[in-house]
Amino acid sequence: MIVVFGSTNLDQVGTVSRLPAPGETVAGGTFSMAPGGKGANQALAARRAGADVRHVSAVGDDAFADMALKLLQEGGVDLSQMRKARAATGIAMIFVDSAGENVIAILPGANGTVSAEDAERTLGGLSANDTILLQQEVPQTATRKALEIARTKGARSVLNTAPFLADTPELAPLADIVVANETEFALLSGRGIEELDAAMDEWVKKTGRTIVVTLGPDGARAVLPEGKFSVPAYKVTPVDTVGAGDTFCGYLAASLDAGMTLEQAMRRAAVAGSLACLNPGAQPAIPLAKDVDALV
Repeated sequence: MIVVFGSTNLDQVGTVSRLPAPGETVAGGTFSMAPGGKGANQALAARRAGADVRHVSAVGDDAFADMALKLLQEGGVDLSQMRKARAATGIAMIFVDSAGENVIAILPGANGTVSAEDAERTLGGLSANDTILLQQEVPQTATRKALEIARTKGARSVLNTAPFLADTPELAPLADIVVANETEFALLSGRGIEELDAAMDEWVKKTGRTIVVTLGPDGARAVLPEGKFSVPAYKVTPVDTVGAGDTFCGYLAASLDAGMTLEQAMRRAAVAGSLACLNPGAQPAIPLAKDVDALV
């Protein structure tokens, strides 16, 4: 089983012709709301990839909670460890431009109440047959505790370094596999994007962990203690890139959980991430396994 420990949001999405500069007002087009949050997105992606998935998170005691959980419930994600907090449901405010690029502001709400005690309460049943998938949209004390429990239980742990935080460099080596985009890895390694290859080698040598760096339309690259490889993206004309990274992570974890090698899992995840760019929104755009596997 995959356990996703992380955030649940309701995304509020506005489309604009171009992203505004600081202090600038740009007239928009459409507005929509859809379930989101990096944890929930990755949970649904892993479920659509074919895995059994439990999502550990928190939502608020407001009208947005049911909306935030709708697609997870319909998709068959186990929500038995979803806690209702005396707070607002987390909100992501997103602007998407005509090229599919986006800017996002996160208002954590109930996600900010997820604690180390939640990790202890919900993760005691992890085993060596399980994979735990984490991000950084809940307090780091909770994420750290979840990683520590996973290591104690022998479960595989996958940490997505988004959004990058001040203590991410300290936290990341606790995970078995770290997934970062180019910008996040530059912050993680302290070296520029132009030094990517050398920086990945150096980080793995120092930590003994595996690093996966996603490269957008150029696919993804991995360095393990045993070697390195790259996988291509599936070429698309993007409509909205907001859910691509989360789709990649969910499909990666599900594919590893199904027994694939890391390279096989990354190839499948890269195709899924590309297909997620073809439709607007995060969770609504996550592709189904049959559509991904037809292209792998």
